[in-house]
Order: sequence, then C-alpha cells, then structure tokens
Amino acid sequence: MTLTVHHLNNSRSQRLLWLLEELELPYEIRFYERDKSTMLAPPELKKVHPLGKSPVLEDGAIKLVETGAICEYLVEKTGQLGPADSGVGQRRYRQFLHYAEGSVMPMLLLILAMSKIPLLGSIAIKKVQPMLDVHLDYIEQELASRPWFAGQQMTAADIMMSFPLEAAVSRGGLGASRPATMAWLKKIHARPAYKRALEKGGAYDYA
Repeated sequence: MTLTVHHLNNSRSQRLLWLLEELELPYEIRFYERDKSTMLAPPELKKVHPLGKSPVLEDGAIKLVETGAICEYLVEKTGQLGPADSGVGQRRYRQFLHYAEGSVMPMLLLILAMSKIPLLGSIAIKKVQPMLDVHLDYIEQELASRPWFAGQQMTAADIMMSFPLEAAVSRGGLGASRPATMAWLKKIHARPAYKRALEKGGAYDYA
C-alpha cells in the first residue's frame, strides 16, 4: 500500500520525504501551503489530524504525527537506516533521534519568535544564543570524531538532525567556525535521495 505524506512547505516534513527517498518506498504527497502573513499551517490540516501540524503519515488505517515517531515507525517497518550495532551506535542513534527536537529545535524556535519582536527581541536573542552555541559546539565535537551521528553509517538520526542544523545556518549562527558540521551538511545535501526529496517537496528555504 502506498504511503501518504501530508507535507507543509518549508517545514520539518521535508525530512520525511528525504527518509522515504532513502528507503525507496512508494509514497504520495498531499501539499499544504503556509499562510503568507502568519506563516502558520492552513486550517485544512486539522481535517487530517486534530493538531493541524505537519508531517502526518498515513499507512493504510495507521495515521502518525511527530517526525521522530514516524522515523522510528519506518525504520522498524523496513529494517533500514537504524543503528549498525546494538552497543554505542544504538545509544548514539537513539540520543540524536530525539535530541533534534528535544534540545536544539526549541531554542531555534525561540530565536525565530523573538526575531519578530522589535528591540526586546534582539535583547532576548542575545540571551538565548550562548545556550544554543553550547549545543552547536557539542554537535561539532561529535561530528569531528566520526562521519555520521550514530557512527560510520548514515541513519535516521542524521535525517532528524538535518532540519535543526539547516535552521541553525539560517538563524542560529552556524557557519564556517564549525567545519565538521558544515561538511556534514554539504554531504547530506549532495545525496541523490535528498535531491529527489527537494524536487518532489517543492520550495524549501533551508537547503
């Protein structure tokens, strides 16, 4: 049965398209556009799921939200892109699969929200940026020691980490001072599956 992805432009759901391309699973996309004034998801998404958020994955009667949960579901379903071993690689895999949304994204979202507030927003960002820098330095240290987040092979943890790090380049101060992280981003952007996902998903400002 073909999977269905409810995909919002310029959003976390781009990661799901990339994952599906890496897994070479057949899927169809239902597109939704952000409101140009509020940048929020359209009300039509609430007809798909009460939260009105994207991505939503439908697999027959199964309907899933939360990118990390969807990643885990598809990894278990296919037996691909999970950790290569049951030891340290598995622990790294699980950590970074959840670290992306649990630790890094909240600060990036806060910076985005504060950037919309004149004067006081810039003051708040100066308080948040050092906390984000701690995470970016940690990520740099990890990627300087191995090619992928879980170890020697790419996993779904790398796919989960892609959006926060792309967003960090856009608004979180990530750049040439962290060469291992920037090299990792260049590497994922060169993957054929990533490029196919971009072609299918439409406009995405962070690539």
